[in-house]
Amino acid sequence: MSEYDPRLTAPTCLYLASKAEESTVQARLLVFYIKKLNSDEKYRYEIKEILEMEMKILEALNYYLVVFHPYRTLAQLLQDAGINDMSMTQLSWGLVNDTYKMDLILIHPPYLIALACMYIASVHREKDITTWFEELRVDMNVVKNISMDILDFYENYKISDERINAAFSKLDFKP
Repeated sequence: MSEYDPRLTAPTCLYLASKAEESTVQARLLVFYIKKLNSDEKYRYEIKEILEMEMKILEALNYYLVVFHPYRTLAQLLQDAGINDMSMTQLSWGLVNDTYKMDLILIHPPYLIALACMYIASVHREKDITTWFEELRVDMNVVKNISMDILDFYENYKISDERINAAFSKLDFKP
């Protein structure tokens, strides 16, 4: 795909992703807003070019558009851990939502992201699930590193939420 113009490839990937996630953005609207946002001629693509590039991207992906998200795993893990606390579930879910503002989903498998969000939520809500984590036999260093990446995101973007700041301080002291 490196031989193609990234100014065409990027919006085409956005278009294809919207279709794959069943929240389709019409190609003509995509072209309209690209032209509206960028007056530079380099960004002036037509619908036909977007649709042609879509086929090239699909071929490069071998038409495989299955994307796994941490949500399903999170729900299963919360159930497996026996966590029925709605506030912890909501906090974990909210943390997963925020991971989409980062590149974690491109780097780590969804189950590790879900575990990191559960870890942060358990520390914040003072729920001791260390035994459950030990039974999973996952590398807790990886889970903690992902947790720190999530918390660093909050720190760097100055999201002022007392719950996140409290979790940040608690994670620093967690053994």
